[in-house]
Amino acid sequence: MQAKIFFGSEEVEKDEVVEIRSPYNGKVVSFYPKCDEKDTLKSLGIANEAFKSVRRVPLSQRVLWLEDVALKLQSKRDEFAKTITDEVGKPIKFSLVEVDRCIETVKLTISALVELNGESFNADAMPSGRSGTISYYKRVPVGVVVAITPFNFPLNLVAHKIAPALGAGNCVVLKPTPEAPLIAYKFAKLFIESEYAPKDALSVVYGDALVGSTLVGSDIPRVVSFTGSVPVGKKITKTAGIKKVALELGGNAATFIEKSADLQTAAKKCAAASFYNSGQVCISLQRIYVQDEVHDEFARALVEEGGALKIGDPYDRETFIGPLINDEAITRAKSWVESAKKEGAKVLCGDNSYDRFFEPTVMGEVRDDMKIVCEEVFAPIVSLVRVKNFDEALKKINSSPYGLQYSIFTNDLSLTKRAIDEFECGGVVINDIPTLRFDIQPYGGVKLSGVGREGPKFALEEFTDIKSVVIC
Repeated sequence: MQAKIFFGSEEVEKDEVVEIRSPYNGKVVSFYPKCDEKDTLKSLGIANEAFKSVRRVPLSQRVLWLEDVALKLQSKRDEFAKTITDEVGKPIKFSLVEVDRCIETVKLTISALVELNGESFNADAMPSGRSGTISYYKRVPVGVVVAITPFNFPLNLVAHKIAPALGAGNCVVLKPTPEAPLIAYKFAKLFIESEYAPKDALSVVYGDALVGSTLVGSDIPRVVSFTGSVPVGKKITKTAGIKKVALELGGNAATFIEKSADLQTAAKKCAAASFYNSGQVCISLQRIYVQDEVHDEFARALVEEGGALKIGDPYDRETFIGPLINDEAITRAKSWVESAKKEGAKVLCGDNSYDRFFEPTVMGEVRDDMKIVCEEVFAPIVSLVRVKNFDEALKKINSSPYGLQYSIFTNDLSLTKRAIDEFECGGVVINDIPTLRFDIQPYGGVKLSGVGREGPKFALEEFTDIKSVVIC
């Protein structure tokens, strides 16, 4: 099936298209129209003009709009899940979870919108103030929002951007990942074809660097919301100019296994966190720091748990690990393991690949200076590092230039408190994996992991401006 351009509410085809092949079997699963600078500028112009009327759409209509999208998405749950698996090879059971989370994200946006309000002030609180006046602020839509999304959650991460942005009364130009255009197109179509949709509120264009840089560099958008790599994030900050920029740039997630932890439970959870979605998750567990006294026991349990995960056909409901997104990802994963082995690391399990499958791999005897623990791997590879105590683990964990989410497994309350206070990251998880994320929560990082927060309530802060009002 072919994705199409949406110039606002108008659906348009182009002669030149790009085909998308399944990472699993190489079959053509979708097409998208190749957009250029002219198409991109046209979409921005339509959004800019449409905002004049879209900003006046009442909240009641916007709520009905989002409710309609959530209801229709629920009715197409299986179809949307299969499209995710077709385009990115995500195991179908996790594709179904992603559709369910997307529905929840839209519903959470509705709740956050209803509660979105300003605050009144006592204008005469200070001698320089004035009694008898009314002072307050309100939140208003920013205007045009550019949303740029990645392949690893090609539906729910679109929802995290466009649902709050449109719900707040903005117009949006969406550029979905080139790897998964069809799922984004289908989702956008639910918004655009809804009977409650404001005309031309949402546009969709496709492409890579040229389209992205044109969107970001234009003076029309007031917010650019991007999820992707650090190098692209840096380019966006240099190109965007004076506008809000919200960046989720990935991470190098870590956990500490303390000697009082339930090791078997920790190993089971860590295996899932390390190898879920073939490690292609911004908060995929990449570094495990284990207290010396329990290191060997934990390592054996982790290898056992990782080896029990089923790898293979993503359409099989029992499959846990599907293919990596492309050949480049396989080559990168192999090179990182080989580099670590040359530097003295040992393979405890895995390090085998075929086609685009890479077996879950656990690396031992890893040092801090090895690339495999310094950079984001984005593959089913996790490294074990032996440490003496929490202080050593804390220092090593915080040494990363990233800071998205970290966790600790412990039954020591004092260490729990220290982890919450001293981990340098956007989110801390106690007795579970750093890959844990609830869509209702604020989500985002510090340092190279980005700026701004997602989660519907918190995204609304990015997609609205504060307008101060004084009535004399």
